[in-house]
Amino acid sequence: MQTKQTFIKRNGLIQIKELSKFYSNGQIRAVDDLSLTINQGETFGLLGPNGAGKTTTIRLLNGLIKPTHGSANINGYDILKDTQQVKRISGLLGESPGVHAKLSAYEFLEFMGALYGLKNLKTRINELLNFFDLSERKNDLIEGFSTGMRQKVLLAAAIIHDPEVIFLDEPTAGLDPRAARTVKELVKDLSKRGKTILISSHRLPVVEELCDRIGIIHQGQLIAIGTVTEILAQSQTQTLEEAFITITGGSPSSNLSPWRN
Repeated sequence: MQTKQTFIKRNGLIQIKELSKFYSNGQIRAVDDLSLTINQGETFGLLGPNGAGKTTTIRLLNGLIKPTHGSANINGYDILKDTQQVKRISGLLGESPGVHAKLSAYEFLEFMGALYGLKNLKTRINELLNFFDLSERKNDLIEGFSTGMRQKVLLAAAIIHDPEVIFLDEPTAGLDPRAARTVKELVKDLSKRGKTILISSHRLPVVEELCDRIGIIHQGQLIAIGTVTEILAQSQTQTLEEAFITITGGSPSSNLSPWRN
């Protein structure tokens, strides 16, 4: 007899139970029976090669696509039944999000803040623009921004309402080293303030620097989980790069040049 699943209600807690997303009548398993708990106040890194299922997982958790089966909740809110509550308490930086390119940076943040009914919105927008070094370009249309500048506007939009849970899909993509450092310092500050953060990336240094724990996902399945130290011990390797290659089915030598004699 199957027992009814009971979720714990706690700020910042993410609970995932056998979450799956299949395509082509089950032939393509983008996410395959993923079960995972991310603790309140934890920065968790979902690490995997391109096409491993990282972005699909984040899209599932944010109600952008429906799972084939399984369940998940955020702060006790079911991702399917309580979609609006989930959106209210969480922020999302997607990998390839749509941007209102015909709006200025200020107008876009004003629009996003209004969706959450924020008070003192002007002050909040100016704080974020200053932090991301966008104040001088705040009235310029987003369509004229570089990839990195767009990424900063989108990140500002993701945290404008000071959410308890933050989803970051490749947060440093397209950023120069200075901007990437700004984003990483922001993540560290949010973590100190008790925010729960899920970072999806295939950039090992970013995950290693920022995350309390790491889950390695490959072909839709979670195949390793733990701190960096624990994963190195599990894989009997010395670096996260070696561990990642070993765990996902390769070997460090596979990265050598194919032009060697």
